Amino acid sequence: MMLQQLKLPSRHLKSLPFCSLPSTTTTLQEIASSLPTKGIAKVVLKKGKAQLFKDGSPMVYSGAVDRIIGRPPPKSGDVVLVADGTEKPIAWGLYNSVSMFCVRLMQLEEEAIRDPSCALNMEKLLETRIGAAKQLRRRLGLPSARTNAYRLVNSEGDRLSGLIVDVFGDLAVIASSAAWVEKYKPEVEACIRRIGETNHINWRPSIEILREEGIDVTNLKDIHSSICRERTKVVENGISYAISLVGQKTGFYADQRENRLFISTISAGQKVLDVCCYSGGFALNAACGGAVDVLGVDTSLPALELARENIILNNLDPGRISFLREDATEFMKGALSRNESWDLVILDPPKLAPKKKVLQSASGMYRNLNSLALGLTKKGGFLMTCSCSGAVTQSGVFLRILQARRSINGRKKNHSCEAE
Repeated sequence: MMLQQLKLPSRHLKSLPFCSLPSTTTTLQEIASSLPTKGIAKVVLKKGKAQLFKDGSPMVYSGAVDRIIGRPPPKSGDVVLVADGTEKPIAWGLYNSVSMFCVRLMQLEEEAIRDPSCALNMEKLLETRIGAAKQLRRRLGLPSARTNAYRLVNSEGDRLSGLIVDVFGDLAVIASSAAWVEKYKPEVEACIRRIGETNHINWRPSIEILREEGIDVTNLKDIHSSICRERTKVVENGISYAISLVGQKTGFYADQRENRLFISTISAGQKVLDVCCYSGGFALNAACGGAVDVLGVDTSLPALELARENIILNNLDPGRISFLREDATEFMKGALSRNESWDLVILDPPKLAPKKKVLQSASGMYRNLNSLALGLTKKGGFLMTCSCSGAVTQSGVFLRILQARRSINGRKKNHSCEAE
């Protein structure tokens, strides 16, 4: 995901009361006009841009905005209408005067017609969307006796852009990466508590992203300090994990659950390498799936301590699974020089392109890592390669990198994964 500082020029601001707008009304327009304040601003899109957002694009970039109507101008976190070039509302969302994402859309006009109870009402929308997310997970069998670690709210996937909620047993970890999430913190927490299974909440603000969202992050860590425990234990697909709640992201990559399960189904009798293994998720699944030899590599000592603890938790043979602390690139170069190879290689590096402006340099790093990983994959073997850099996957660069390498190493099979 890429964010950058931006302020709309004053020429984009047009102070007009709603009564002077075109006479054509819509459900959203009528609701806005009926509110006591009657002060909801309108973000008018450039001609031809509206269809993109009607089709589901969740964030309005500043470049798509023609002008803003309202007096006084909206502030970050304010509810605003989003209108087409004729000033007819097509949706509503939450405004940000600083972020490149000028508006994060919350509800389309056609949805407001079907369910006006949520229109321009963020508290009600949160309750509805988080409730729907919970119902969806229950239909998928989550949580269960075999899995009590899962992603409850997946940002744009659950139409709450900037909000991620991971559930670990009776603990919910809320990851905030948008200014509106910070503004509505009490309402978000209230919705999570009402789910019934959550006894503890840990708030994890994404400091760097929030800074670019215009949030004063000076004391943010102190404000959101939690009395929750720093460690917990969970089970996923029958495998136990000790996780650190002060570790990377929310403490556990819940979005990789199905990919970890897939690895367990193809590992029997295989020699497996897990590069950038963190706390050993893929490596543990390979071992539990019957791999004859598993090696995990990572630079983080705390992560590897968790990984080794997880060997004990699952009563695995330390002779079949081990972890090594070393830089991924240096390890793979050394392994190539020793002519080593594996039947199955997993490559899941950390976010190498947090912003689009570093996309070119990150592309080079991904190209180098994947080239090395392909070189370590036996003929007829498998490489599972992942990227958690939104700027890379959304631009299409990641797949082009892999396709370029596959054209050279045609014998290598590839399973690519674009993780959140």
